[in-house]
Parts: sequence; C-alpha cells; structure tokens
Amino acid sequence: MTTFYIEQFGCRATQADGAAIERQLRAQGCVAAGGADSADFVVLNTCTVTAAADAQARDAIRKIHAAHPGTRIIVTGCYAQRAPEEIAALPGVTQVVGNSHKPEIPSLLKTIAAATGAPAREDPVPYHAAPILTGDIFGVSNVLVAPVLGGEGNHTRPTLKIQDGCNSRCSFCVIPFVRGKSRSLPVATVLAEIQRLVDSGFREIVLSGINLGTYGRDLTPRVEFLHLLRRILDETGVERLRISSIEPLDVTQDLIELFAQNERIAPHFHMPLQSASNRVLAAMHRWYRAEHYARRVELIYEALPHAGIGADVITGFPGETEEEHATTVRFIAERPFTYLHVFSYSLRPGTRAAALSGHLPGGAIKRRARELRALGDAKAAQFRSSQIGRSLRVLTLHRDLKDDPAQTPALSGNYLSVRIPEVLPHNQWRTVSVTQVDGKELLGMPIKTWLVPVEATL
Repeated sequence: MTTFYIEQFGCRATQADGAAIERQLRAQGCVAAGGADSADFVVLNTCTVTAAADAQARDAIRKIHAAHPGTRIIVTGCYAQRAPEEIAALPGVTQVVGNSHKPEIPSLLKTIAAATGAPAREDPVPYHAAPILTGDIFGVSNVLVAPVLGGEGNHTRPTLKIQDGCNSRCSFCVIPFVRGKSRSLPVATVLAEIQRLVDSGFREIVLSGINLGTYGRDLTPRVEFLHLLRRILDETGVERLRISSIEPLDVTQDLIELFAQNERIAPHFHMPLQSASNRVLAAMHRWYRAEHYARRVELIYEALPHAGIGADVITGFPGETEEEHATTVRFIAERPFTYLHVFSYSLRPGTRAAALSGHLPGGAIKRRARELRALGDAKAAQFRSSQIGRSLRVLTLHRDLKDDPAQTPALSGNYLSVRIPEVLPHNQWRTVSVTQVDGKELLGMPIKTWLVPVEATL
C-alpha cells in the first residue's frame, strides 16, 4: 500500500491542481497520509509568484528530507516549471515535474513505487540530481480537461478550477510563462462537475482560475463568464457560488447586477489593484487606470454596501516614488476595501520588470509594505465593526484542533470569519446575529431564520 501526502503552496488554482492529483492517486489505490512524517511520497505543489514563494518551497524540501530521509519527494507546480534544474539539485528530491506534465504524476508515482519497492521509508534516498519531467508550457493543449477540481483537499468549500493560463503580459509576472496560454473547461463539464459536488453534499463552491474573467474566450463558440454564471445558477443546485480573484475590467455593471440580484452568489469581489499610480500601472502593463478601478468599487458599493471587497497590492515596483506610494495609500484609504493582500515587489527572472532601472532597496520596500498592511488591517477592522447588529447567513466549517471546543468556525457570504458559541457540524447553514468583534473574527449568535428578512443576510 503506497501512501502519499500533498503539501500545497500558492493560489486557489494551485490548490485545485493538488486536489486533482489527490483524487487521481486515490483512484489508483494510493492512501492519503496524515502528514509528511507518515508518507512514502510527498508531492510538493509549488508557487513561484515571488522569491519568497521559491524560498518557502526549498525550505520545505530541506525540512522533509532532514526529518524523513527515506521519503520520496516529488516537486511539481509553477516553481518546478520555471526552474526545474534548481530544484533537482536539492538533496532528497526524487523527481521534478513541471506544470506541462502534472497530469502524469499518478502514473509516475506508481512506476517509482514499483521500481523501488515502496514502502521503504527506512532507507535514505541517496543524493543525486533528480530527473526532470517538464517541457514548453506553451505546447500544452488549448483544451482544459477534468479533473481540475478540489473537494478532497477542502472538506467544506471545494474549489473548481474552470480556467488556467493567462494571455496578459504584466511586466512583473512570471505566471504566464509557467502556466501557458488561457484555456477554459467546457461549459458542459463545468455544469456536470458542479452538480457532482452538489450531489456529494457540498453547499458552497468556489470558482477559480489564473485569469478567471477570461473564461470561455478560447472556446468555440466563445462563451462569456457572465453567461456561464447564469447557466450555473439556472441549471445546477449549488446553494452558494463564490468567485475567486477577477481582474477589475472584467467586473462589469452586468456582473455586479447579477451578484446583487441573486443571493446564491457570495457578495465578495477580489480585484487586483497593484498600484493606484497610473504611471506605475502603465509600467506594469496593467490594462486599466486608477479611475477605472475606482468606478468598479463605486458600483459594487452602490449595489452591495456590505460586500467584501479585497485587493492585491504590489509595493516597491521599480521606479515607484514616495509620492506614487502615497497615492496608492490615499486611494485605498478613501474607498471601502475590506481587506488587502500586500506583496513586496519581487524580481522574477525573464520578466520585463526585471530589466527595468530603479530597483528599490529592500528597506524601502519593507517600510512601504508595513504601511500598506497596517492600512489593510485598519480597513478590515472597520468592516468587521460595521457588521455588529447585522444578521449574516454563514456556513459552518471544520473545527481545527487548536479551535475552542465550545465554538464552531463559520464563513459569511461577504468573506468574514465568524465564531458561533455552539458545537455544530460542519457544512451547515446558520443565520447569526453579530454581537461583537473578537480579534479578527466576529461572534455570531444563532437566531431563528424566520425572524430575519432575506435582504438582511449575506
């Protein structure tokens, strides 16, 4: 019996990839282990969006190999696609598999296990440069095929990856080079996979992609993302649908109106901002300007004043001045953001930004990042406080071992963490009255649903 453990890094799309690998490994008779310490194979599904992400993966490899030298480590994902030789040189790595060959991991693991007689974890893996299985990501088929979804790796809210790759060329971003061109899961497959998850008992499903708003533009005939959402709502029984990150220019007035008119879609928008300086946005090769982004936020707030509105922000882009940083700070401070994901600019080999002049010293970038994170914390705290006295419809989540055994964690439609002072099973809807803020969470007291107006719940 071959056991495996998948360690995930990066975005929801990467996590969905990992869950798909898990699903395939289970199908061929492998058994998921509780951790790296009890697995014959560890699959590291990596990210490479920043230098810190690369370092995190290398550190994980070293720690696993040091603690369990007999464990076979297979490294895949975006870092494996970008720099396979770098990873292959690390002691303990058995195989490097790029995104271009990720679907082959289950058969590869089976072959390695048969050749080496797994389980044999007591025998240290000898050091050598690991073999590499990767290729030109742009040679990957333009058709995205199932399985590409999660459920195994997220026991309450599965992620369905309906789009992969990106045709944009933001100057700071390496992801198009490791994910390939944009490609979409056929509509019929999306609908079938969502209904399969619904039939399995899942109540909330998250749609993800590398550039989600471009969904369907590669299909024949072409399909609009908005059209897909309407078909999901009309033709499946999903109780709550949530979308992950979406580019601001893809957040149209029609899309916002659909969210406002249908309570089955979570009122939650995550739109990458990156900068509020138009000069910096142009240097980043972003296809909008600050005023375009601002209008999207205004439209969301007008239609859904309690919606979650999150943003990615990159600070310290080459040539960014103190005034341009201040412009971004003011832009965020003046608008109803509910949280921020702040990234310090990270040079990525092969990107256009890597060749720009004016790279900033690390100290300046760290200071700016601290300022933005403090602002993000303040905006999040303000949003949480605004929910006191409101009724929220929440989905109960799995309790972690470190959780208070007398409370149940839950998530609201507008992406707020809620604690319910009762022991409840996961994957259940509850309507709660928010009574107070407790750190980064809300305390919600269960109330009778028939006492709550529909428009009061999120």
